Amino acid sequence: MDKILEKKTGWKKAFTKQAIPWWLGAIFIIIVISAIATTSKSTLLVKAKAVTISEVKEGQFNEYIRLNGTVQPMVTVQISPVEGGMVEAIMIEEGADVRKGDEILRLSNENLDLQILNSEAELAEKENILRNTQIQMEQDRLNVRQSKLEYQQNVKQLKRVYLRQKALYDDKLIAREDYIKAKEDYDLALEKYQLIREKEVQDSLYRNTQVKRMRESLENMQLNMKMIRKRKDNLTIKAPIDGQLGILDAVLGENIGGGTKIGQISNMSSYKIEAQIDEHYIDKVVPGLITVFERQGTIFKATLRKVYPEVHDGKFKADFKFDGKMPDNIRTGQTYYMNLQLGSPEKAVLIPRGSFFNKTSGKWIYVLDKDGKRAVKREISIGRQNPRFYEVIEGLEPGDKVITSSYDNFGDNDILELQ
Repeated sequence: MDKILEKKTGWKKAFTKQAIPWWLGAIFIIIVISAIATTSKSTLLVKAKAVTISEVKEGQFNEYIRLNGTVQPMVTVQISPVEGGMVEAIMIEEGADVRKGDEILRLSNENLDLQILNSEAELAEKENILRNTQIQMEQDRLNVRQSKLEYQQNVKQLKRVYLRQKALYDDKLIAREDYIKAKEDYDLALEKYQLIREKEVQDSLYRNTQVKRMRESLENMQLNMKMIRKRKDNLTIKAPIDGQLGILDAVLGENIGGGTKIGQISNMSSYKIEAQIDEHYIDKVVPGLITVFERQGTIFKATLRKVYPEVHDGKFKADFKFDGKMPDNIRTGQTYYMNLQLGSPEKAVLIPRGSFFNKTSGKWIYVLDKDGKRAVKREISIGRQNPRFYEVIEGLEPGDKVITSSYDNFGDNDILELQ
């Protein structure tokens, strides 16, 4: 008796003998697609000796930047004449040491000399006017006083006449008209005497006020005269501080305007270091940061004292002051190569700096396989950097080996075959 076979359906049908050709076809298609994908990646043959291979390591990332600092005097004073004029004599040459008050150069100014002569003449004229006015006022004062004495004497005389006439009139020995005339003469003399007294007071007040004003005017002219003579003194340029005359831009016979910078004096007792820093670090560079540098086998430290806000040509300026001892034989203009610390050391995955960054900008890198014969392009992410290392955020692990030399000759190839 024949056995009836059950017909397979659903997923069980995939494992029947009839499905074997379909499985073989699918496997063939997958192999073909894989082969196509593999061959689509471009490959370049590279000599192993022509590239630099570095190992990815884990270590302390020390964030700092390398700076070129220039030694400058801490204090520099600009020399500018207050009064303009023609250079008449140069007493001290550029580069010489000077003491405060030393004469550096002398100017001449004919217009200023003429102003001084005119002011002196005007002052003398004012003094003569004041003296003449005082003499005239003194004469007027004496005349008024003399008139006052005469009126006073006249009042006394007319008063005696008036009193005598009054007594006679009371005794009815004289006519009324004589009595009235004597009284009127006395009253008039008395009023004149009062007027001359008032005039004496008013003249005294007026005289004092006028003399005061003239003296004030004279004092102002004398003060103006002193100021003009001081302008004459300003024609001699003197050293404002002790130091070294670094620049002197003046030539005999040259006409220099007031306020023009003609030189500078540097105080050589203290120094600072000026450095130009890339604007990329402008948010991280703040006063108080420490920088170190080596000089003659000795490590020196300096502290960032001032950050200038202006940015020129992609850089900004910063000043550093020495911490403690300064290098021997320090000179203005010397260059120090400094490491400016931007933060505390932190544990991170590191790769050495290399020219590959110029082309990839840290977005990808060639990573070697285990046998070191092939390098494959891999996407990575780089964070901070210092003069020695890049900080790897993702894409690489400690122990990976990468190519860090220039990629300029590799084109856009995905795989490098090392020979």
